[in-house]
Amino acid sequence: MDTPQTPICSAKGCRADARWVLVWNNPKLHTPDRRKTWLACEEHREHLSQFLGVRGFLKEVVAFADWTSEDD
Repeated sequence: MDTPQTPICSAKGCRADARWVLVWNNPKLHTPDRRKTWLACEEHREHLSQFLGVRGFLKEVVAFADWTSEDD
């Protein structure tokens, strides 16, 4: 029987429910229109955003409930 899974945070070792979608792109690897995503819980949102931000990868942060993916 298939059961829906609750999305979990992308932070290493974290098993908390995701509340945020961090949309990013590495311009050295991806075309400008390509969007990758990490999921974040409340606790790891800022840390993951800073990690991507200092590298110039972070494009936007969206509440998980409001996220619609055009890539999926």
